[in-house]
Amino acid sequence: MRPIWLQWLGSIAHLGVMLITAPVWAVLGLLTAPLSYPARYRFLTAWADVVIESLRWLCGVDYCVRGLENRPGEAAVVMAKHQSAWETLALVRWFSPQTWVLKRSLMWIPFFGWGLKLLEPIAIDRKAHGTARQQVLQQGQSRLEQGRWVVVFPEGTRIPPGQKGRYRSGGAELALRTGRPVVPVAHNAGSFWPRRGLRKRPGRIQVEIGPPIATAGRTPEEITQEVETWIESRVAALEQR
Repeated sequence: MRPIWLQWLGSIAHLGVMLITAPVWAVLGLLTAPLSYPARYRFLTAWADVVIESLRWLCGVDYCVRGLENRPGEAAVVMAKHQSAWETLALVRWFSPQTWVLKRSLMWIPFFGWGLKLLEPIAIDRKAHGTARQQVLQQGQSRLEQGRWVVVFPEGTRIPPGQKGRYRSGGAELALRTGRPVVPVAHNAGSFWPRRGLRKRPGRIQVEIGPPIATAGRTPEEITQEVETWIESRVAALEQR
């Protein structure tokens, strides 16, 4: 175990890496705007590798993943636990190309938001519930038809370890409408890269990709309940480890 002072030092250094590289990557990313989506995607998502690898070297936070064989052969809807900033970056490694359902306000963040916009996410206004739902369904269907995985965090916001938010059914409704399965993802990243606070804790993040959940002939609520049951049971097991 790394001493506390070294954990703080590594965490500060890692934050510095992010603060320095994010604006540089975003500005350079603007130069890729005239290029094709695949070219923009490859360049901009490479920043996630910088963050994850520097986290391993500076903070001692590694990961292992199980269930890669469960990924279906075509793009589907991914519904994942949301505890940390880590999974928003790491999921790119296993589901690519992908797009995210996220808050429109994230697009207003200088530099970071510019890069996000170039990646064509499904940016919604959560206060406009009816409009937001239609955006997810219409844009999500378009992205899936383009061969892009759609990543949804059904709890809507980061939830600390040991707690559970309300699972929303938008991702399940999208999967049902498009005839695609839902791929559930559980992890315990929040125990190492907390939702709040600067210090990252050394250790190995455990990620589990579950078997695809069929959607045909079911209601969004039934699908969401099955996703919730699987994710929460696996997260509880991972946190006990």
